[in-house]
This record gives sequence, C-alpha cells and structure tokens, in this order.
Amino acid sequence: MAYRPSWKGHLKVSLVSCPVALYNATTHARMVSFHLLNPETMNRIQMRPYDPDAGEVERQTLVHGYEVKKGRYVTVEEDELKDIRLPSTKTIDIEKFVDRDAIDPVYVDGPYYLALDKGGEEAFAVIREAMRAHGKAALGRLVMSHRERTVAITPRGKGMLVELLHHPQEIRADAEIFDAIPAAKPGKGMIDIASRIIEQASGQFAPEEFEDRYETALRELIDARAKGKTGAVPEPSRDTKVIDLMAALKASLGRRSSPPAGGGTVVRLPPRGAKRHKPRRSAKARHARG
Repeated sequence: MAYRPSWKGHLKVSLVSCPVALYNATTHARMVSFHLLNPETMNRIQMRPYDPDAGEVERQTLVHGYEVKKGRYVTVEEDELKDIRLPSTKTIDIEKFVDRDAIDPVYVDGPYYLALDKGGEEAFAVIREAMRAHGKAALGRLVMSHRERTVAITPRGKGMLVELLHHPQEIRADAEIFDAIPAAKPGKGMIDIASRIIEQASGQFAPEEFEDRYETALRELIDARAKGKTGAVPEPSRDTKVIDLMAALKASLGRRSSPPAGGGTVVRLPPRGAKRHKPRRSAKARHARG
C-alpha cells in the first residue's frame, strides 16, 4: 500500500541535507467509530453553527474569539491570522544533539516516521548511523499547519522516528499533582517482597499481548447486532479491598498472571490478638525429631 506523506522537505545537519518525507506512525482507521443518526430516518446528523439568541448562522460569517475574561472576548479576523502564520520552510534544520534518554517523556506528543524521499541515500544513511553510534537524538524545528513544532529525531531501522514535542507552557508541573500525595516510607521487608514480584513478572515489551478489550467487545457487539442478536452483558466488576499490605505482597509471590479485570484476591487476616494455630506435624516428622 502506498502511504501518503504528511509533509515533504529536507533534513539538514550543518551543510549536509537530504530529501525526506514524514508519515503518520499511528492510525485510527482500524478502530470502531460511530456516526450520530436520527433513529427515525437513519440519516446522519449534520452539525450546524447555532447561536442561542439568533438561531442558526452561516459558517462563513463566524469570527475567531478569545475569552480574555468571563463573558468578554477579543475577536481576530482570518486575514490577521494569515499574516502571522509561519511559512512552511520545507526544512527540518537540526539545531543540536542530545542523549536519547535526556528527553523527558512528558514532552513527547505524537510519533511520525521519517523516510528517505527521492535521492540523497548516502547523506540520509550517514546522519542516521552517526546518531545510532552515539546514542543521540537530534532536536530541530518543523512547521506543520502553520505552527512551529519542536521535534526529536532518532534512528529506527532503516529510517528515523520523529516525535513532536510539547512546548514548556503546555506542561503542567508534576508538583501540582504529586504534592497532595501523603508521605509514606514502606518497610524494607515490603520493598524486598515487591522487588521479588517485579522480578517474577519481568519480561520483554510485547505490545501484541495487550489487547484492547473494549475495542474487541465493541466489534463483538456490532457483529451481534448486525446478525439481529443481542450483545452479551458483561459481568459487573467486583471491588477488591486488601486488608493487609504485607499479606497481599506475600500472597502475590509465585503468581504467574494478573487477576482478571474487575476484581482480584481479597486477603483476609485474623483479628488482632486472635490466637493463630500452628500447623500440626505428621507422626513421621515427630518421630524423626524425637
């Protein structure tokens, strides 16, 4: 299948450049999507601009507005927006190289594949393999849809991966969320057991193992409805409450798989002060000890 590029231009490092094409790395084409219908006519609903005071209005008469304070807007004309839009330079100009692990994942927005266009095979390979050898990511700027985006470029197979990066003003400080978390210092025994659980459950990242169960259920429901049947009603989820964290950690040791979605194992311990019965030894064990 021939894919349509999202952008075409040149990748430039100092005086070295090569023609490249940018392709979306993700797609929603395989996902279920719905249309809003009128159940009486089965026609798709049209979304039209509506003013609560004036009623339906023509789309071409609308203007852009920014709310500077509650109920007060500053309007901007389309021609004014055109005047400040950045021209598409058709060049990704690399400004610096950084360690690949130095890019905070919170800044990563969306992935694209960067492939060689026509010609420049040697220059493309040189840039790619030099970054691969040094474990570096290239940082540059790209104009897409009249907006300038910062991008991180890394080698990937025979091509490269381009990741759009958020601007700093788009990032919420983690302290705004994490400062409300109560301070807790778990005991060494708990951490040791949790570490053993992590070791038992460690493996290679295999995305195909993580099925989109909602998407699967959607398709099963649609198939059933298309055949005139009724979709299966899922079992209601069960609340899982762990009474004692240490007991739960110990019970988790040796488990090879996670509990099913919607519930897990409830660990119940005897009340505090209750007498615990020691396991009885067999007659053979008593004889061997005596």
